[in-house]
This record gives sequence, C-alpha cells and structure tokens, in this order.
Amino acid sequence: MFSHVMIGANDIEESKKFYDAALNVLGHSEGKVDPKGRCFYRSSTGVFGLTKPLNGDAATGANGGTIGFLAASAEEVDAWHAAGLANGGTAVEDPPGIRELPTSGQLYLAYLLDPAGNKVCAMHRPAK
Repeated sequence: MFSHVMIGANDIEESKKFYDAALNVLGHSEGKVDPKGRCFYRSSTGVFGLTKPLNGDAATGANGGTIGFLAASAEEVDAWHAAGLANGGTAVEDPPGIRELPTSGQLYLAYLLDPAGNKVCAMHRPAK
C-alpha cells in the first residue's frame, strides 16, 4: 500500500544516529544521505526517509501519529527499544511487551519518540 514514509527532522545527523541504531537491530542498513541532506533507508518493501521541513518551519511529531516497524521476534523488539534509547530516543507508553488487541490479537510492541518527537514503534506478531 505504501511506497515510502517521510518524516521531518530538525537535525538530520541526530535523527540518523537514532534510526541507524534502532533500524540496524531490525536488519536494515545504515541510512544514506543524499545531496539535498535528506536521509533514506531502503528495503525490498519500501523506503523510510528523514528531511528538514521544506517550508523552513521546525519539524514536529504528528500528534496521534505512529510509524511502526516490523520485527522478527520479541527479542528484536527489545533490542530495537534499547538501541533507540541509547541513541537519543525517549520511552513512551508502557514498557515493551505483549498487548492484547480485540481486532489484532496478541502483539509484542515497544514505543519511542525519536529525537524530533515522532512516535515510532517496533512490532512483532507472535505465532498463534
């Protein structure tokens, strides 16, 4: 459904450090900065990008918005959370763990705010 997700960042290098560490534990390579100063993470399923807002205003997190990254295991979710915290992320919501959702069943989730205040999540769907 999605070709890419682009989010705003006030300091590309600070946000890149956070995402390089957090996404590395999910099996993704370091982000690449293009000549315009934007940072991109490419995979076979899509692209995730960081950019300074084009209108010149400060980047802010989307109130109510969350970007979720797939993880292969609960341990990978925990490693993602730890790597994010160690690289400028802020813990939000409950600690990493199982959430029982009536529409989705059991999910193992962890949430962080990135350095620009964007809410991100790592999710593993345990086998039934």
